Amino acid sequence: MAASPGPAGVGGAGAVQGSGPSGFAFDSGLEIKTRSVEQTLLPLVSQITTLINHKDNTKKSDKTLQAIQRVGQAVNLAVGRFVKVGEAIANENWDLKEEINIACIEAKQAGETIAALTDVSSLNHPESDGQITIFTDKTGVIKAARLLLSSVTKVLLLADRVVIKQIITSRNKVLATMERLEKVNSFQEFVQIFSQFGNEMVEFAHLTGDRQNDLKDEKKKAKMAAARAVLEKCTMMLLTASKTCLRHPHCESAHKNKGGVFDRMKVALDKVIEIVTDCKPNGETDNSSISIFAGIKEFKMNIETLRENLYFQSKENLSAMLEVILERTEDFTDSAYTSHEHRERILELSTQARRELQQLISVWIQAQSKKTKSIAEELELSILKISHSLNELKKELHSTATQLVADLLKYHADHVVLKALKLTGVEGNLEGLAEYACKLSEQKEQLVETCRLLRHVCGTEPLEITCIHAEETFQVTGQQIISAAETLTLHPSSKIAKENLDVFCEAWESQISDMSTLLREINDVFEGRRGEKYGYLSLPKPMKNNANLKSLKPDKADSEEQAKIAKLGLKLGLLTSDANCEIEKWGDQESEIVRCGRNMARVAYSLYLFTRGEGPLKTSQDLIHQLEVFADEGLQLAASVQAFSKQLKDDDKLMLLLEINKLIPLCHQLQTITKTPLQNQVFLKVDKCITKTRSMMAILVQLLSLCYKLLKKLQMENNRWVSVTNKDSVDGKT
Repeated sequence: MAASPGPAGVGGAGAVQGSGPSGFAFDSGLEIKTRSVEQTLLPLVSQITTLINHKDNTKKSDKTLQAIQRVGQAVNLAVGRFVKVGEAIANENWDLKEEINIACIEAKQAGETIAALTDVSSLNHPESDGQITIFTDKTGVIKAARLLLSSVTKVLLLADRVVIKQIITSRNKVLATMERLEKVNSFQEFVQIFSQFGNEMVEFAHLTGDRQNDLKDEKKKAKMAAARAVLEKCTMMLLTASKTCLRHPHCESAHKNKGGVFDRMKVALDKVIEIVTDCKPNGETDNSSISIFAGIKEFKMNIETLRENLYFQSKENLSAMLEVILERTEDFTDSAYTSHEHRERILELSTQARRELQQLISVWIQAQSKKTKSIAEELELSILKISHSLNELKKELHSTATQLVADLLKYHADHVVLKALKLTGVEGNLEGLAEYACKLSEQKEQLVETCRLLRHVCGTEPLEITCIHAEETFQVTGQQIISAAETLTLHPSSKIAKENLDVFCEAWESQISDMSTLLREINDVFEGRRGEKYGYLSLPKPMKNNANLKSLKPDKADSEEQAKIAKLGLKLGLLTSDANCEIEKWGDQESEIVRCGRNMARVAYSLYLFTRGEGPLKTSQDLIHQLEVFADEGLQLAASVQAFSKQLKDDDKLMLLLEINKLIPLCHQLQTITKTPLQNQVFLKVDKCITKTRSMMAILVQLLSLCYKLLKKLQMENNRWVSVTNKDSVDGKT
């Protein structure tokens, strides 16, 4: 499974392809297969509900009978695939083998029972009168469905335990090897142990990357991405810092520099285990949601409940909530980096918010005793006024933080202090070192405080976590740059000390660069532009010194391959036009189905441009990232259509579910293809991906058309029912 397309942290794009130890790929493949089959099976299980709810008196047309039979067969086939994967996991994990095998047997029996009971194709023939089917034994289908869900859940939980155990075991191996690296005294021994350490980190990268992709909680996913990014960067730092210590064993600053890297890696390894086991150390609290924006959002939700219920909230609670919010704004007003104009405006808006709340409370008390129209209108006006004041405060805080970041990025773009530290190091200038170390410390404190301010205006928890990560990176890396520079200044002719300083300076420059991406993401959230998935782009990117993380160059193809890809792309372009035509029929209707369809059409169009050598996608890696997004949108579309189908009658519902049945496997196949290593077969992979995308677009066009027609039909039936109800009401009054 590929790492997330955002940060190329440990196991990031291109980092570990084909470099894992033998045998490891099988374990990772098991997880891919388990998840793929799980996602294929569970939507089919929901179709069993449709079968169970199928009305006995419904006319058994050939079309209905065939649809029922296909659903039963599809469930049984998916169960068969699921059981094979479960048995493979059992054979690899003897401590859980018996439990998994029992659950697999139960699942297999349930699948076969459902297939037998849905074998209804011969019901229109006289010789089938004695046959037991879903129409004659609905209880049997219900029992089989329950058994299937129970056994599948059991296998998935056991498989999850296997994955968690693999990650913990891998972490323990990495920690053990790190302890050996800390104590090593000879360069030759270090090279041997570091080679083993590299292989173990690759294995850990695979496992944690897969786990990160599986996490449903965006907050946990961001934490995992941050921890893995730390490990990726620290691996290179560990190499140069350890080599510097071996070359200069009596240098105190070199040992301090190396110790800082080991400490940060250990913290990151522990953080990964906390995430996968969902356990926190004793006494640790989760303080990642203390931003002002989060507080304002919660406060506004509470005051808006007054429209429905005047007694749901207490005055003291609302006053306390506002005071907490305004107390946090002191981070801005007390900051030496906040301009006088911004500070005055924030204080003014804070005073206004307090005044508006007092007015709201006064009207609220009156509304509890006098339930008149004028009081209700006055309450509504008070709610709108305080909401407006808080929105203005949000704008001012956002403007203050983002303007400060933009100014800082511009000011530090040329990295003058880092260049000066490198120069003083090779010159052995201790006085210059002290001067520029002081300047870097000031710059570090400014960046750390800016990250804290930026955290208040993020708008989402994943971005808050990214700000925390940036803050920690500046805090730690700043100290390590100074210790590395001190080592070089004491040993100005040391090539390894110079290389070590370069690595730490590069990490600093990379984080400065990532701040601009983080700033863009925060602005997009604030302005409501959240259509594109950034995938934590603001986290660190691969280091230049890492030979395993070379940037991908545009791929070349021969004329025959280019012609074939262009032909596939042309068909994809035509299907994109068809999809856009279907989307236009929906007009201004807001629908999750339309949103997913529009996103898929947009990605498909960028793929079409790629086949022509045009558009924003320049490399095969760009293409793969877009295909991953396309597959995710396809699965979201399937879920949305499935939710819509619950409003429909059985025959209409089956029509939609059959189309979903075609789409979901294609999504998983596309995900599998994108995660397969290239191995010099780039254009074969592109060919397969474009072909799958084209098939998915054809289904998308069908689904958009079908959903639109069924929605209109549903609306007409609802309008007719309302009309009849109104007529009956009028007749009754007459």
